[in-house]
Amino acid sequence: MRFLAILLAALVAVSVPATAQIQRGAAASQVLSPPTLAPLVRRVAPAVVSISIRGHVAMEQNPLFSDPLFRQFFGIPEGPIMHEIQAVGSGVIVDPRQGLIVTNNHVVEHADDIAVTLADGRQLRGRKIGGDARADIAFIQVPPNHLESIPFGDADALQVGDYVIAIGNPFGIGQTVTHGIISAVRRTGIGDDEQENFIQTDAAINPGNSGGALVDMNGTLVGINTAIIGPSGANVGIGFAIPVNTVRLVMDRLMRRAAAAHNRWQ
Repeated sequence: MRFLAILLAALVAVSVPATAQIQRGAAASQVLSPPTLAPLVRRVAPAVVSISIRGHVAMEQNPLFSDPLFRQFFGIPEGPIMHEIQAVGSGVIVDPRQGLIVTNNHVVEHADDIAVTLADGRQLRGRKIGGDARADIAFIQVPPNHLESIPFGDADALQVGDYVIAIGNPFGIGQTVTHGIISAVRRTGIGDDEQENFIQTDAAINPGNSGGALVDMNGTLVGINTAIIGPSGANVGIGFAIPVNTVRLVMDRLMRRAAAAHNRWQ
């Protein structure tokens, strides 16, 4: 009997530390769970769209085409010879009530037809309603049915080293998310505009990402992806975005012009 009591006491003494060890192990596994950007992506991805365009651009012409006799002889009509194009890009819903989407001007500047594909697969017809070619910002409008947007952040508050994600439609394959850091701010000398003010990032940006979102870790829009530098035209870790503060200025001007035009016709 005494032996049985000692054995039971020993079993209790062994089981208590074992239980505590299991609890500590469970707690440690929770603490050591791998970090993930999935909750952030789920929150902002529905506001990023894919854009497909069809349009026409004037072809570069041989100087002979400027000769009216040459054109008359070969039956070539007057005016530039137009070439049909197809292109893909990205956009970000910035006003779901108005169906307003921001993208790069170079994505839609030659568009005759604009098709917008939402993150949930819905396809909508879009139309360009304005923008600023110099800033490479354009706005298109779609029917405002069950749309989601990303809140604007403050690009002026960005610091080199801040984490960001880029969302877009690279090569037309569909919505894709990449991540990186802010590599530089207020970058100039990328194009011919003396007023350039780009955000530089190493988040992968490729053709088709133009017009897509650059988002900070708070889930706010800080830039519109627009350009890359690379020998083959693909990502080498040097991408550029237009600060969202510039987008806000262009959007405000567009809204003021629309309001003024509406008042004139009342």
